[in-house]
Amino acid sequence: GAARKPLAGRSAIDVGCGAGLLAEPLARLGARVTGLDAAAENVAAAQAHAEAVGLAIDYRNVDVETLAGETFDLVTSMEVIEHVTDPAAFVAALERALAPGGLMLLSTPNRTPLSRLMLVEAAERLGQVPRGTHDWHKFLTPEELTALLKDAGLTVTDTRGIAWDPLKGLHLSDNLALNYLMTVVRG
Repeated sequence: GAARKPLAGRSAIDVGCGAGLLAEPLARLGARVTGLDAAAENVAAAQAHAEAVGLAIDYRNVDVETLAGETFDLVTSMEVIEHVTDPAAFVAALERALAPGGLMLLSTPNRTPLSRLMLVEAAERLGQVPRGTHDWHKFLTPEELTALLKDAGLTVTDTRGIAWDPLKGLHLSDNLALNYLMTVVRG
């Protein structure tokens, strides 16, 4: 029933969806989900997985900037903005995709000494990610991202840290030093 499908009748778009890690749970919550990714192989993997588990998700190998007039009740983009060439244009495109009264969720690494150590140096040294995956200089601080969003006519309503500890794993916290998640609305 409605309790298990809180997003029934709502549309959602995950920009930079990868293999569908967020798109699939959104679809299970009842949303009509569109997933965009710049990498064709991600889209192919996501499509294959969604079909295998019986979820109808509209995956597309396009950039959000190319969406023409479609809007969504929920716009999400996790760990994407730090990779784009023009963050301001990216944010403007996210704003255009947001339906009136809609909600946006963005996460990105913060540009701090800790993130440089943990996400760039350690991860690359340990071979967890290919060298050059993260350009620390492109990471945005919460203040910088808030200003970009404000310029696009958007308002941040909540900012939470995404922290990691061995007992809890990934969790929301008040510590913004590594990654943070912003809740954003129009106006």
